[in-house]
Amino acid sequence: MALENSVFPSCPDSLSLPVEEKVEGEEVEVATEATASTGVFNLLGELGHVVTTETAPSPPPLAKVNRSFQAKLAEREAQANEPRKKTQGTEKERGRFGWVRTRRKRQRYVEKNGRCNVQHGNMRETYRFLTDIFTTLVDLNWRCSLFVFVMAYAGTWLFFGAIWYLIAYCRGDLDHLEDETWTPCVNNVNGFISAFLFSIETETTIGYGHRVITDQCPVGTMLLLLQAILGSMVNAFMVGCMFVKISQPNKRAETLVFSKHAVISLRDDKLCLMFRVGDLRSSHIVGANMRAKLIKSKQTQEGEFIPLDQTDISVGFETGDDRLFLVSPLVISHEIDVHSPFWDMSQAQLEKEDFEIVVILEGMVEATGMTCQARSSYLAEEVLWGHRFSPMMSLAEGFFDIDYGAFHHTFEVVSPSCSARELSLAAARLDAHLYWSISSRLDEEPTLTNQAAKQPDSGSANSKGGEPTFIVGEMTDIQEQTGMGELNGSIATDQSESEA
Repeated sequence: MALENSVFPSCPDSLSLPVEEKVEGEEVEVATEATASTGVFNLLGELGHVVTTETAPSPPPLAKVNRSFQAKLAEREAQANEPRKKTQGTEKERGRFGWVRTRRKRQRYVEKNGRCNVQHGNMRETYRFLTDIFTTLVDLNWRCSLFVFVMAYAGTWLFFGAIWYLIAYCRGDLDHLEDETWTPCVNNVNGFISAFLFSIETETTIGYGHRVITDQCPVGTMLLLLQAILGSMVNAFMVGCMFVKISQPNKRAETLVFSKHAVISLRDDKLCLMFRVGDLRSSHIVGANMRAKLIKSKQTQEGEFIPLDQTDISVGFETGDDRLFLVSPLVISHEIDVHSPFWDMSQAQLEKEDFEIVVILEGMVEATGMTCQARSSYLAEEVLWGHRFSPMMSLAEGFFDIDYGAFHHTFEVVSPSCSARELSLAAARLDAHLYWSISSRLDEEPTLTNQAAKQPDSGSANSKGGEPTFIVGEMTDIQEQTGMGELNGSIATDQSESEA
């Protein structure tokens, strides 16, 4: 019995949760001494819960046995209570039975700068890129684009220069350089270098006049026409590609900024997911439109696994709030309602979720008239619960001053930690309670009025016999609080009317 009481003490009347944190070096010893004196041990340490019971002090003979057993439990409990340190690459968290498992950080689908983190591989139908060669050249990076631009001109110059040299060689113009009576196809072409220079002069329409084609060479005339036409096509194609690449509105998206974090807090008594967007330039985005997508893996009822499922997040499409007048920074709000994917998500569940919110801003650049798109994303750990964005607009003399130093700043506000569903149910229960409370008090009001009507009243003696007499009752406390006195009117008829 002594062993049973010391190792497995009786259950206490109350449970206590230890909240003290000790220094790392003294943690095991302090926990051992505390458990030896108070007999505190962990019932569910293997399950990762912190539940302790208090018992009477153990007998001295078995103190060593209890200390070794409780020391292990105290050490395991201290490890469970130790806050997790978030790292850039991996995160460690405790499993179901106390085992440590590594949790890798979610790979972004869209980077913060808007670049899509997707690479296409094993594409066998590469010929499709050649069918749209113009878009392919525009999509190339600047190094490849400049290389193609130089090679396009240099290749055509070399190609036609070689043909001009071949014509001079075949006609024998190179063998009659000193013969003044010989009429060559092209004057002053005495080698490949001179033929190459004549090709450049012809395609670029420079025409220095030293090297000219004669009328004794019909083949040269046909080649001259062909080079002039192909040269114009190469100029139009390459200059068009470079112009489109230079005037692309991708760099315009660099001045469209999104907040580093998204926040969740109450707005008009409803939980809302909010983020901020702004334009750094004075030239505005015409017809700005905002969209948002939830990227999260899911499994269907049939067992199909969808790795990156896209769910639309409403940011005011029904009311037109998604169409922005982006003159100053705006806070985009998504109301978490029944149709929202965050309807059942609470603050505790948010810390365990693994998702990504992709936000897309589209509009037309006012200066060029081209469509521009800016993108960004928020991971689950970048969504701050119970925060709100700091104001950044102030009124100056004759204009509104925008302080972009506070663009990413947030501050904590009082917000419920429950989900939007639970908040809605609590509000509904409160409304129902008030409704039935008011109804019950209103049902009691006619009875009190009838009892007051039975008492002798001085005004009832002057009333006519056949006409009903009305008595105005007093409003109850609930009617005064809710302003329902005028609507539910505590007016009752006299007892004589009811008998008639």
